Amino acid sequence: MAKTPRAPSPKARAGETVPRKYRTGEAPPFEVIRTTLLKLRPTLAPGPQRMADLILDNPREVVGMSVNEFAQAAGVAYSYVAKFLTEIEIYGFSALRLSIAQSVGNGTDIIQEDLAREDDVGDIADKVFSANAQALADTRLALKSGVLQEAVDLLAGAEFIQIYGIGSAATVAADAHYRLLRIGLLTRVEIDSHLMVASAALTRPGTVVLTVSHSGSTEETLTATRIAKEAGAKVVVITGYKQSPLAKFADVVLLTVARETKFRTEAMSSRVAELSVIDTLVAALALSRHDESVTALRASLAAIQLKRQ
Repeated sequence: MAKTPRAPSPKARAGETVPRKYRTGEAPPFEVIRTTLLKLRPTLAPGPQRMADLILDNPREVVGMSVNEFAQAAGVAYSYVAKFLTEIEIYGFSALRLSIAQSVGNGTDIIQEDLAREDDVGDIADKVFSANAQALADTRLALKSGVLQEAVDLLAGAEFIQIYGIGSAATVAADAHYRLLRIGLLTRVEIDSHLMVASAALTRPGTVVLTVSHSGSTEETLTATRIAKEAGAKVVVITGYKQSPLAKFADVVLLTVARETKFRTEAMSSRVAELSVIDTLVAALALSRHDESVTALRASLAAIQLKRQ
């Protein structure tokens, strides 16, 4: 009896080609795998969650396992392991083991610690600085050059750039506004929830919205971005969660990777990563319109110098 054909995935049905960053037998660095699993874990079904926990809690043991032993330890079918790994861009169980082994071999602490009550100020400084440095390294690995270029092209072609950010993202949004203004781009930032939705309602085609939100689910920025999108704006989002509600309204998603922990739920590491993405965008935009940017920088610097006398 012939087997019933397997239903295509939603992306396949839509005719969408899903780009692969890694080839068969390859996997991201373990720091990226770990951050991805930490973010996805609350949304996973029991089987995938057990596999994620096994990788997160016992990575050194996983290095010495066969795929059959891993499946048995996680209580899942052998065939389910490959499917789970592929969904998080790991193409082969051996690739996972190699990624973990390289992390250990390079001296990377693959079990990053949260702050503990007995930590002294030196311990705290070590952990905070380490987390910030790791956020930068992981974010660079997660950012694809093609996606960055898409964001640069949208912003460079915008008649007007509207920036949204609230709470801890407000300072990042304000910095983006200042930096873009200095290179001569017409831009405005809103960090008040009422002004956000008012400006969004008046958005028109030709505007590009740049929204910063680590969680991607903050109600104020989510509402303003949705309204602007419906009004015809293009949207660039900087967020830590690719599948967040905010990302659904984005034309381009720039993903940051930063771990927020029990005592650092609005950790500076996420803002450091976001600010670095802003730095990259501004530098690329300045170079893409070099003469205009230099003229604008000179004019704005001359005006600022007047305030320093």
